[in-house]
Amino acid sequence: MNLITAIKNGLFRLKQRLVLTLVNTKIIGPTAQDLGLDSSKPIVYALQYKSHGQELVIDKVITDAGLPSILDTEIGEQKKSINPFFSSYKRAGAPFRKRGTPLVSKRLTRWIDLIRDQDDQDIQIVPVIVYWGRSPDKERSFLKIWTQSSGTLGGRLSTIFAILLNGRETAIRFSAPISLRQLIDEGKDTEIIARKLSRVLRVHFRQVNATVLGPDLSHRSTLVHQIPRKPLVLEAIEEEMKTKNISRKKAKAQALKYADEIAAHMTHGAIRFLDVVLTWVWNKIYNGVNVYNIERLQNANKDNEIIYVPCHRSHIDYLLLSYVLYHNGLQVPHIAAGINLNMPVVGPILRRGGAFFMRRTFKGNKLYAAVFDEYLHSVFSQGYSTEYFVEGGRSRTGRTLNPKAGMLAMTLRSYLRDSRKPIIFMPVYVGYEKVFESSSYQGELKGKKKKKEGLGSIVSSIRSMKRSFGKVRVTFGNPISFDKLLDNEQPNWREQRSDNNFKPEWAPKVVNKLALEVATQINNAASVNPINLVAMGLLATPYFAMDAQLLANQLDDYKRLLKSLPYTDLVEIPEGDGKDWIEYAENMGMISIAKHSLGDIIQADDHQAVSLSYYRNNVFHIFAMPSLLASLFVNNREHKLEEIQILCKFLYPFFKAELFLRWELEELPEVVESWLEALVGLGLLESHADLFSRPAASSNEYVKLSGLGNVAMQTQNRYFLTLSLLNKVGSGHINAKELEEQSSVLASRISILHGINTPEFFDKNLFRTLIELLIEQGLLVVNEEDNLTFDDSLTAMTEELEPVLDASLRQSILQITWQQ
Repeated sequence: MNLITAIKNGLFRLKQRLVLTLVNTKIIGPTAQDLGLDSSKPIVYALQYKSHGQELVIDKVITDAGLPSILDTEIGEQKKSINPFFSSYKRAGAPFRKRGTPLVSKRLTRWIDLIRDQDDQDIQIVPVIVYWGRSPDKERSFLKIWTQSSGTLGGRLSTIFAILLNGRETAIRFSAPISLRQLIDEGKDTEIIARKLSRVLRVHFRQVNATVLGPDLSHRSTLVHQIPRKPLVLEAIEEEMKTKNISRKKAKAQALKYADEIAAHMTHGAIRFLDVVLTWVWNKIYNGVNVYNIERLQNANKDNEIIYVPCHRSHIDYLLLSYVLYHNGLQVPHIAAGINLNMPVVGPILRRGGAFFMRRTFKGNKLYAAVFDEYLHSVFSQGYSTEYFVEGGRSRTGRTLNPKAGMLAMTLRSYLRDSRKPIIFMPVYVGYEKVFESSSYQGELKGKKKKKEGLGSIVSSIRSMKRSFGKVRVTFGNPISFDKLLDNEQPNWREQRSDNNFKPEWAPKVVNKLALEVATQINNAASVNPINLVAMGLLATPYFAMDAQLLANQLDDYKRLLKSLPYTDLVEIPEGDGKDWIEYAENMGMISIAKHSLGDIIQADDHQAVSLSYYRNNVFHIFAMPSLLASLFVNNREHKLEEIQILCKFLYPFFKAELFLRWELEELPEVVESWLEALVGLGLLESHADLFSRPAASSNEYVKLSGLGNVAMQTQNRYFLTLSLLNKVGSGHINAKELEEQSSVLASRISILHGINTPEFFDKNLFRTLIELLIEQGLLVVNEEDNLTFDDSLTAMTEELEPVLDASLRQSILQITWQQ
């Protein structure tokens, strides 16, 4: 090394040390280690704009990752030292202009010429973007916001301001390397290769910026004032004038008022503020937020419009998903929120964080519906990612609710108008060990009126921060391609688009198919936590009490079951064993332990049992098949394989509809055999050829088998209750609504008499799902008077269930239904 080089390197290190006193870096997306770089080959870095400040920061990150420093980069057989950075844009001349001029780097052309004739030489090109202040910080000035970009706003002075104001929260995004040798081997000349690569990099940088930052945010006022001028809204205004006999001016003003009520007002400053607050909140109340499978989202995000469709367990869902996306270098979505959340103080904050507000129903208000349709289309067509909950409201029972088609139907209508950018639905499962709303959910399930959200409920939630709510697990599921689904269901959909309000006859079928697929994929991504497992084991006992060692063994069996036959490859299983999970559940206040000379007893009081039922229901679908099979043996000594297959074929469609199970009916025989083998492997069943039998009733294995089977048994008891009620009232004497109401009332009475302390046992929604499926399968027919008719096949179905159920409970159901 000569003297000049030594001085240059020394100055570089001095400037780097100075800059690093002002900068904290965070990697968003893949780390330098994840890129699979070969340190024996030269590595160069493609930037959007030339920036010495970025070079100083990048060098620190790559050397920490074990890659060669930029000061040690050499190219060619002569090992020529180079500065391994080049840019794709030249900065704009004016300091306040963001858009630069595309360029083809001279360094790039020299490198191409240098290795062109050396077949064994290659250069790895790594695109990288540095975002000064993209991560959270307190909002203090316009200048601070202005300099939080990726370094596009000017020369050295702008970079210095960016480092001084936002450097403590600097984010770096690396992308997959490009082989220069592969481009050279295509046989093009140097200029063509350089221009092509520069063009590819510019497109890539635009895509990454859209993924991380989102599209440029339009001024909210401009967007709101554009909506009343849209064709769909103009038609609704004309109709409003006629039906309400009002002036055009008044109708247009009403449309403008609706648009203002709906529209989000997303600002990066508010998002950064929320991130600071939420980081504090999560650290205060949770023991961690674990994120799984986000790489599937990152892969799907590149060239697609993303619509997040999470399960809805808590109001925290809104904030948690945005937080996770932001911290993983992804665009914060626009979120469809209920109008009930547009309360003082909270509403404006959520609106600036990306929430747009919608009324619970659009019925009878065509102008509001048109305005909302146009707003949603504007969000989609401008490339924003979006989030909404297909379940509608939050699940009070812990199960995934029947999806509502409203938002999906509006998405379809918008997509038929403009499908230039493909839509991907991203299911997201959020698993809590405790939810904020646990107490209010219990009250609502017991018949109390739902409390209206307000500042009082917010204050109450803040007070609850003194308690620990355990861990949260966020799992991204398998993406659902809207194009593929439409191609499968309606191959010529692209040729059928017409006006802005096009509603094809096939739309409801497609929307319902999509809704079921979303709910199924959400359940496919479920994660299992210790509270879920303890709830599964303990609630299966008659009095919610169990020997500690026996419960621990049962929980260990559950873990072995999940490992031997995973529900899907996405399902996460907690670390530890049954004993660890019981201790954890006690620390969380979900159970209590009674000391006894013959061994500790795990128990739950009535309040704890109702709460535990919520967490058991989160994952019941994962255990549904082994539980269904186990239930067949609780009250029956043995079954032939053929009998088991017949019973499962009869019961499975109802379980599938209620729990959104993943298997189709034609897959069932193989699935049944696999689970039977797994139960035999655990010693919970015995097999002799095609005959399966349960262990001795006095054994621990039978206790565990019946514990597993009792969960599915409760579901079958509900079915039997409704079928018995139908047989009692007779064909043509009751409508669906009345049957749903009476089934719920009778189930509530049964639950009190038999100590079934699980509120979903009398949940109207589950009875509604059963009735709808009976109608769909033709077992019930709605006549002209809107009543339900049926034939002897329904009686046969009731008789199929009888041998499986507990005799005393079955008799009680029959007595109560026939007394009505």
